[in-house]
Amino acid sequence: MATNASTRSGLRTLSSLIGAARTAPTSASLPARLLSQRRSLSTSPLSAREAVAAQTKTNSPGASISPSGVAGAVVIDPMTGEATGLPNLDAASTLYEVNSAAPTPPPNASLVFGQSFAPHMLTVPWTSTTGWAAPRIHPYAPFSLDPSSVIFHYAPTLFEGMKAYKDVNGRVRLFRPDMNMKRMNSSAAALTLPQFNGDELTKLIKQLVAIDANWVPSAPGYSLYVRPTLIGTQAALGVAPSSEALLFVISSPVGPYYKTGFKPVALEADPTRVRAWPGGHGQYKLGANYAPGIRSQMSAATRGYQQNLWLFRNRREGEEREEDWLTEVGTMNMFVALARKDGVTELVTPPLNGMILPGVTRDSILNLTRDYAAGKSAFPIEGLPDADKFVVSEREINMREIIEARDEGRLLEMFGAGTAAVVSPVCRLGYLDQQIEIPVGKDGVGPVAKAMLDSITKIQIGQVEHPWSVLIDEFDPAVLKRTI
Repeated sequence: MATNASTRSGLRTLSSLIGAARTAPTSASLPARLLSQRRSLSTSPLSAREAVAAQTKTNSPGASISPSGVAGAVVIDPMTGEATGLPNLDAASTLYEVNSAAPTPPPNASLVFGQSFAPHMLTVPWTSTTGWAAPRIHPYAPFSLDPSSVIFHYAPTLFEGMKAYKDVNGRVRLFRPDMNMKRMNSSAAALTLPQFNGDELTKLIKQLVAIDANWVPSAPGYSLYVRPTLIGTQAALGVAPSSEALLFVISSPVGPYYKTGFKPVALEADPTRVRAWPGGHGQYKLGANYAPGIRSQMSAATRGYQQNLWLFRNRREGEEREEDWLTEVGTMNMFVALARKDGVTELVTPPLNGMILPGVTRDSILNLTRDYAAGKSAFPIEGLPDADKFVVSEREINMREIIEARDEGRLLEMFGAGTAAVVSPVCRLGYLDQQIEIPVGKDGVGPVAKAMLDSITKIQIGQVEHPWSVLIDEFDPAVLKRTI
């Protein structure tokens, strides 16, 4: 059903009421510069019933807002007060406040990962009684949150990492944003935070990147790192689902991971340090999965290692002894290339068993290499073994197999895979009392990792046409009529 003008007006009115309907403990959950500087909004408390009534009153007779943001029915349970049929995320109702004092992007040579930020951000508040408010794109600014907000006490926070690239014609592209949206919703469900329409958030991210398109570096290897984040913001102590949340997106220009050539890393494989376990939350991109790994990385650094190889010690049913199973490399997925005894090269990565993050780069490498092995590549991929001598496996692999392959000269290469670097070659493992050397080639990277880096980069910057590369339209100034 098409959205009529009165319905959109009603949605904006409801969104404004939601953003201004609370006293300090909740209104503080909005950025300080989020509220309009051109009009004042009431800050008196507003109940869910009053908010819905105010919204529906502005619509045409009999119309209200449905989950898709069009005419439907908002219903409040008379016994519980719970509202259903609430507004869903709606990119078409975005409000704008342009940063008139936006700084110029820093020189590429000065970029440090995550230290410089584009001048605009996206925020979308949510409550369990009123649903998603109108999205707002506005100047980058600090948040003001109540000290009792659940985010500070119980860590209901999740995020995604994605990049925008300038292609050879100066157009801006995203890489597989649908995968990030799918994973973000999965993480939200794990924390009982609100889920959303991934297509709508992708549209919002496109709008945000478009307004800051001059912050997307055009030099090879450079990009705009985009960080969608969702946090629980309810001002209350107690371990329970948060009744309020804030979805926000910021972005940061970043340089190439390897500015002066590949730098293979040494990993410490300590079976006493565990990142994830069966039945846990290792498969979700939660903030709480990252901070605990910092101490292990710092400890490994004192012994000359750049990162950790995360292991999980377990004895399988029917087996006599425990084995140390490989899971991830630092904050990246892990791949190993082995020469099998039958002469076939096998590319191995652990399966998605609940302990492994379903990485976008991981999935891309699996798809590209499987298509290559099947003779179905969408474009030529150079550097891989002959297709009939190459197989790709999602299977568990342990340190005993790694050591055996090393001893027999069959350990070909190992690398991490993730958004930041695409691939990160590994040159050495420290495991118990052993130092396991891994071939990296004369350029510091193995042939499989190099082929994957080249192939994925070609897609990201539009050198080859591929459905994974999603174009962003130029910013349309006409949307600025919808100002905050």
